[in-house]
Amino acid sequence: MSIDLKQLKYFLAVAEEKSFSRAAERLHISQPPLSQQIMKLEAELGVKLFARTTRTFELTVAGKALMVEAADVLAKMRMTIDTVRQIDRGEVGRLRVGIVGSAMWGPIPSLLEEFQSKYPQVTWTLHELGPTVQYEALRAKQIDIGFWREPKLDEDGLRNDNLRQELCFRENVCVAVNEHHPLAKQEAIELSDIANEPMLTLALDKSAFPRYLIQCCVKAGFHPEIFQEATEPQTLLAMVGAGLGVTLMPETTSRIGWPGVVFLPIRSNPPSANLYIAYPALDDAPVVRAFLNILRPPSRD
Repeated sequence: MSIDLKQLKYFLAVAEEKSFSRAAERLHISQPPLSQQIMKLEAELGVKLFARTTRTFELTVAGKALMVEAADVLAKMRMTIDTVRQIDRGEVGRLRVGIVGSAMWGPIPSLLEEFQSKYPQVTWTLHELGPTVQYEALRAKQIDIGFWREPKLDEDGLRNDNLRQELCFRENVCVAVNEHHPLAKQEAIELSDIANEPMLTLALDKSAFPRYLIQCCVKAGFHPEIFQEATEPQTLLAMVGAGLGVTLMPETTSRIGWPGVVFLPIRSNPPSANLYIAYPALDDAPVVRAFLNILRPPSRD
């Protein structure tokens, strides 16, 4: 048996219009091929679908049953096609976002809000992970995109792991000091001004970012004295507020009022806290494409 959706569509038009001529007009075809398709459908099914006389045009019992089933089949097919197209446009699905904690103090929340507004049927989840863990999660397809800060990863290494990395937000590093520290009254300082201060830093073995900051200090002419390491930036800021040392933080950190902490811009050659997005280079996931279109709309250079 070979029945296609076109035959069901033609049959349904005739059944609803109760006229071959009106159905042909509705379908924008001539009447002879329409009649041929109905006859072919009846032959395939082995039943009469219409009881025709010179004065009446009625559905048979079998025709009435097929009308209900055909309408249901065609409606489900339209829904299936709509769903497939929505998935292809990234309008339906799941997006797993890896992120470093400090990125949530910057533009990422508004980016996620815009994404949710434009793609309300996409379910997204945040996974707060360090850059190293995010990288492995991307390779293992446990997350779909990742956000982390400087330094930019080696292109060859990314290519070997089928990943791509793009700069999405530029940002500088500033110095967080206790509000009673002598430097707190300055409008801006040099990085070398904290050369003799106890340094509080994110765990050096968890991310390349704090190691990069240490190298920036070395380039500024001093090797910082590491007093304490912590996993979370808020822990470092709590220690700064308690007067236990100074720390280097992305400038967006200052948007939040941290008790007892003053944030000072670095005057000359401030280290970068640029935020990068990483995602699979070969897996053309529609939800990832949709998110990237929010991040960098097609019309934008």
